[in-house]
Amino acid sequence: MSRTEGLSAAITRLLNRFHARLAARARPATGFVSSPEPRSTGRFSRGRQLCAGNLLFAGHLIESPGAMIWDLSAPDPAWDAEIHGFRWLDDLAAVGDMRARALAQDWLWGWIDRFGAGHGEGWLPEAAGQRLIRCIHHALFVLRGTDGARSDLFFQSLARQTIFLARRWKASPPGLPRFEALTGLLYAGLALEGMAEHVAPALRALARECDAQIDARGGIPTRNPEELLEVFTLLTWAQAALEASDREPDPALTAAIARIAPTLRALRHADGGLARFQGGGKGIDGRLDQALAASGVRRKPADGLAMGYARLGFARTTVIIDAAPPPRGKASADAHASTLAFELTSGRRPLVVSCGAGTVFGEDWRRAGRATPSHSTLCLDGYSSARLAEPTMVGGMLREYLEEAPEDVPVQITPSDDGLCFEGGHDGYRRTHGLTHARKLELSQDGRTLIGEDLLTTLTDPDKRLFDRRMDHAQLSGLPWQLRFHLHPDVDAALDMGGYAVSMALKSGEIWVFRAEQGPQLTLEPSVYLEKGRLRPRASKQVVLSGRAMEYASRIRWSLAKAQETAIAVRDLVETRAEDETP
Repeated sequence: MSRTEGLSAAITRLLNRFHARLAARARPATGFVSSPEPRSTGRFSRGRQLCAGNLLFAGHLIESPGAMIWDLSAPDPAWDAEIHGFRWLDDLAAVGDMRARALAQDWLWGWIDRFGAGHGEGWLPEAAGQRLIRCIHHALFVLRGTDGARSDLFFQSLARQTIFLARRWKASPPGLPRFEALTGLLYAGLALEGMAEHVAPALRALARECDAQIDARGGIPTRNPEELLEVFTLLTWAQAALEASDREPDPALTAAIARIAPTLRALRHADGGLARFQGGGKGIDGRLDQALAASGVRRKPADGLAMGYARLGFARTTVIIDAAPPPRGKASADAHASTLAFELTSGRRPLVVSCGAGTVFGEDWRRAGRATPSHSTLCLDGYSSARLAEPTMVGGMLREYLEEAPEDVPVQITPSDDGLCFEGGHDGYRRTHGLTHARKLELSQDGRTLIGEDLLTTLTDPDKRLFDRRMDHAQLSGLPWQLRFHLHPDVDAALDMGGYAVSMALKSGEIWVFRAEQGPQLTLEPSVYLEKGRLRPRASKQVVLSGRAMEYASRIRWSLAKAQETAIAVRDLVETRAEDETP
């Protein structure tokens, strides 16, 4: 971090603390204008973990039953940032019993006692916005059984945070953090007595952010599908709150919602979950359907790419491909080197996946999840298709942006004789090895067969000379490559046909078979599935094709075919709730 950036960050922190303490002297609100409706939902399993004392935040697990969360020593700044956002209140409300309510009340009023006067690290605009939204959503849950004195402290705290937000929302980073800050301010202005003056400025600022951050096709700079869902959800909450208060939403707000909805539909797999790319997960169960229904937008996805992703879908099979360059600059702080990786879901069962974002399991897992080997695509000579730059300190936290990423990613989607065909390429290995990776995926119209072809090739004479130098360095033994297909943990896979195929059984009863042309080595190896809401990464498997690039062009052909269909009587027509994980 440069000296100028460090000085700017220090000034921002100083101003946040100054306005936080100034807001503590403000006239408090006395109640709600109307009874708030809870809209944010959490994970039941995570709520149970919190009640059991398994506190997992920012990749750090502390086992401390009955602990006051604010008394624990934070392992790093990311822990503080997460707990001060109050998302744990969603999870405890999802459990909803007396034990969960008592814990939520202890942590809520514990925060007010320690930090309510404007002290501590939690006075960031985005954190204040998150807190206000959750406190307003779950007010009935946390206020039940409390006395008048505690209720007064609750409303006094909400008023202070509202006034702080009104003065400091501009200090939040553009993107999701600013949407959180402004939605929180809008919510508080609509819900709290005496705060109505903040509604109009918050709505105008929210409209400007919609125009600036959401492009014409409903995408955002980070290309993170789950983050797009979070932004979309905030906008639908804002629209619903305005309509409930008999106020007209700004046209820019409704237009942004209309742009995003078709994009999210294109990024949704057959099981209802989002594609897990660029740091995003599948989303909380039901969140996407709930947000789409609340938006009232019925438009179907437009032809072509959706936020840089291609979608092939027939029958009950969906294939989603990362078909654009990864984010660059500040938008790449959580980006992945996943160009041309794909995921495949059959019915309500994921088959081929990405390992996912390891952020919740710590920095090592986070870095591993960003690398190309953690995605279902080709990796060359141990290199990722994009590399991580040197860490930079931003806002008190280390950030690693992507550099040397693919820039030219031509893509074409065309009808084939029996379905749809995706063709794409990227130049992520061209500067290092002189090779371009091209991929062809063809999904049959009955959704039962995916035929793939991967090509490593030189395109120009300079590419050939660079390839020759790499070959000389390797003593003409070839450049090793691996083609990986990460499988969901629920897939039961085994080598078959004397090691020339892999049989994959889904819990629905379907059986898929992977085959490849003779030549590359076919193995079944360990993998991991990094999933939010879990205490630890889940063990899984990956199909790996390995070989060496010996010539200017290397071609690998493979196929995934459904060998056995699910019986109609037991087909997964309804998504069942995942089993609660026990520590």
